[in-house]
Amino acid sequence: MMEGLNSIAPHAKAGRVQAIAVSGAKRSAALPNVPTIAEAGVPGYEASTWNGIVAPVGVPKSIIAKLNAELNKALVSPTLRQRFAAVGADPVGGTSAQFGELIRKEYVKWGDVIRRAGAKIE
Repeated sequence: MMEGLNSIAPHAKAGRVQAIAVSGAKRSAALPNVPTIAEAGVPGYEASTWNGIVAPVGVPKSIIAKLNAELNKALVSPTLRQRFAAVGADPVGGTSAQFGELIRKEYVKWGDVIRRAGAKIE
């Protein structure tokens, strides 16, 4: 998975915009002097974007393990890390179980936000 500031970091670094906070749980490596929203005064706030790779139900666990191992190897590659850093992204590896837990937590978190806001699909 990867969390990032994909579109704003290059503009903030160039001085075209002023970043006042990042929405993740920790400061971004791309903008280390910019506080998190929680640090800036909204305790507990976290709204990160992330990307990941999933497979269809029924793919053998051995295949999932092999894909996961290769993806984790790629995420520590200096070339790949530089490319992610260029767009303000912080690659994060882990196990397929950890990624599944992230998806479950996000589903619960944003489902609660939607219910409390009363948002409806029209």
